[in-house]
Amino acid sequence: MVERVITLPDVGEGVAEAEIVEVPVKVGDPVREGETLVSVMTDKATVEIPAPVEGRVAWIGPEIGQKVAVGSELVKLEVAGDAGAPKREVSARERPASTSSATRDASARAAVLPSGEEAVSQGHAPMRTPAPPSAPARPREAARTAPPASPAKPPDRPLAAPAVRAYARDAGVDLRFVIGTGPAGRILREDVDAYLATGARGAVSARGLARNTAVEEIKIIGLRRRIAERLQDTMRRIPHFSYVEEVDVTDLEALRADVNETRKSGRPRLTMLPFLMRAMVAALREHPGLNARFDDANDTLHRYGGVHIGIAVQTPNGLMVPVVQHAEALTIWDCASEVARLSEAARSGTAKREELTGSTITITSLGALGGIVSTPVINSPEVAIVGVNKIAMRPVWRGAAFEPRKIMNLSSSFDHRIVDGWDAAQFIQTLRALLEAPAKIFMEA
Repeated sequence: MVERVITLPDVGEGVAEAEIVEVPVKVGDPVREGETLVSVMTDKATVEIPAPVEGRVAWIGPEIGQKVAVGSELVKLEVAGDAGAPKREVSARERPASTSSATRDASARAAVLPSGEEAVSQGHAPMRTPAPPSAPARPREAARTAPPASPAKPPDRPLAAPAVRAYARDAGVDLRFVIGTGPAGRILREDVDAYLATGARGAVSARGLARNTAVEEIKIIGLRRRIAERLQDTMRRIPHFSYVEEVDVTDLEALRADVNETRKSGRPRLTMLPFLMRAMVAALREHPGLNARFDDANDTLHRYGGVHIGIAVQTPNGLMVPVVQHAEALTIWDCASEVARLSEAARSGTAKREELTGSTITITSLGALGGIVSTPVINSPEVAIVGVNKIAMRPVWRGAAFEPRKIMNLSSSFDHRIVDGWDAAQFIQTLRALLEAPAKIFMEA
């Protein structure tokens, strides 16, 4: 048997490290060629690393959530064959680059020594540490001081005097869980006191309610950690300000409903987003300073002619922002198709790297859960993000009377280093005018 060392390869595109997000194997597992050893994440893209040969896992270096540099050792395999066979690099999770000999020895022992049920199944008797002797407790004292074990089916009405029941009720104690030491198991007042002394006060109340003291520890890794790091950095570096405006979308909703009813076969059903995208393209022609990315490290603002709209999408693993490239060249049907395609790719984890980068402005929407107002966080290094809130029917004064109208708020945030409040307001007012008179969206510039 020879040892093959699997290291983190150079995945290209300037990536110097990767985060370990999954290790489906453990020490001692046999693996076949092509079987996944580890999964790593680089810039929101998850890559599975297969075993280059058949063998047995002898050592796993990094742990889930750790970051490892290119070239770091990830997994060691015991394989049959020529010791001089070439090593193949694979990506995996991270542990500190230098692992102590004590840790390696412990890993090796874990791989060869059976324990627990495995030891029993292999005919080895597991070692047991004898319990230290203790003085026997008096039966009545032991019953009062030992933590009471919850019976599988406690008695419906335990024996106790009315005064004891009232005392237990005031203390928030369910007598069904108290061990009685009186005649025939009758619960005494001192039994209730002993039960309270164990720290179970209020654990089970007479109303059947119970305290839940469980604490679940969840390690923040993978995409969730990337999101946290990026948003923290964005809020630290960018001075946000938000601007909220209500928009009357009654006519737009009527147009959308009519178009959906008369659309040709094979065309997607239109939501609000494609209309907003086309309106944004038109508005950015008048306000090009918001279709930009700010490189604050070099104090350089890049204004773009093409409109590359990021669409915030909630996925099972967290928020992702696929990008509709060159929205200025797409029809409203094309916009709808691209949004549907990219959203599905993001949710299924099949979105490509180039589909998740390069946006120049972002739209975020929670649909029917959109609330009244929101304060979206800018998708750095962009300088603006437009948030869509839910549509609600509201009374609107129309000159002579109130009329029921469909109103939707736009909640938008801007980078105050680049965008002044006046410029932001003008952009949103232009967007509002287009959405309230939807025919203008389709007029030539």
